Amino acid sequence: MTNPTTNGPLTGVRVLDVSTVYAGPLACQLLGDFGADVIKIEHPRLGDPMRTHGRVKDGQGLWWKMVARNKRTIGLYLGDPDGAEVFCDLVRRSDIVVENFRPGTLDRWGVGYDRLKQVNPDVVLVRVTGFGQEGPYAARPAFGTLAEAMSGFAAMTGQADGPPTLPPFGLADGIAGISAAYAAILALYHRDARGGSGQQVDLAILEPLLTVLGPQPTTYDQLGEVPQRHGNRSENNAPRNTYRTRDGRWVAVSASTTVVAARVMELVGAAEFVDEPWFASGAERARHADLIDGRVAAWVAERGLAEVAEAFEKADAPIAVVYDVADLMADPQVRAREMITSVDDPDLGPLRMQNLLFRMADTPGAIRHTGRAIGADTDAVLAEAGVDPARVAALRERGVVA
Repeated sequence: MTNPTTNGPLTGVRVLDVSTVYAGPLACQLLGDFGADVIKIEHPRLGDPMRTHGRVKDGQGLWWKMVARNKRTIGLYLGDPDGAEVFCDLVRRSDIVVENFRPGTLDRWGVGYDRLKQVNPDVVLVRVTGFGQEGPYAARPAFGTLAEAMSGFAAMTGQADGPPTLPPFGLADGIAGISAAYAAILALYHRDARGGSGQQVDLAILEPLLTVLGPQPTTYDQLGEVPQRHGNRSENNAPRNTYRTRDGRWVAVSASTTVVAARVMELVGAAEFVDEPWFASGAERARHADLIDGRVAAWVAERGLAEVAEAFEKADAPIAVVYDVADLMADPQVRAREMITSVDDPDLGPLRMQNLLFRMADTPGAIRHTGRAIGADTDAVLAEAGVDPARVAALRERGVVA
């Protein structure tokens, strides 16, 4: 058995992950990265859809290797009454359960929150769904894409004369996953540091994304304004855009303060703009973005990437090369901080993936192993829960466990 302990701040916390693509599994990955003993429960025959989500090499799902890292895996069918009872055995010895079934599913299986609370009054149940546990949309099927559409994100993303644009990755799910991990820790703090008990956390994927999009509702409420698409520009400042160099590379420039904007203008030979009355306001600069962008784009287009980057650095003006993943993994800052780390995998050998989300000096956490095979830890985990081996064998014969 893989040792579930480490020097992370969540050492000693046990998490049951009964969630699937993608927010719930990410939340549990983050908890496991910082020491929690995460037990991934999946269908004994079908496994978790994350196993084949995204690219596959030699039959191994590459996303699974990352999102299931630090998780012990068991095959257990909760829809069978005997499987539900085994699940309750696990809940008795656990701190957090993370699930993302449609509302009512756990209750139909006999393991809803009321039942889990009877089994373990201290358990924290984190429920991640598209629209939450109540309301007229609660029972609808939902993925992060729907949240990206409904939140206003897609409506304000893309070129002004183009269609609403969805992200090419799980943005809403990713933000919801980080939020779900945060919520779980808050619930544990209430329980353990404030003398509280376990509780249910209701997280709708739509809500965290809505939060990070800023003051749209307040602006609409007070001014009646609806954000429009502006491409890579911002309504709040300029210059803020991407620009192409003479050698065909793209760079991103952001001047969020007037001081920085002035440095950029002086660098590109447009110092006269700084004395204009409109230049002192970010919003006013944004209204003059055509003028500002024209000067920045022309200056950048006359120079190669190396010259552009060096000049911006000397001017103390923020700039970044628009990377693809190959560029990112070769970057000296990324390498120096080990943002990408290598983990030994029994199927694929050394496997590079994102490192931990942040650095903690005294309780850093660790990546102890990559995503494991279905049922790799079933016998060990159920033995820890006090389930008799003969009972496990009988359930395995019936296909309830793997």
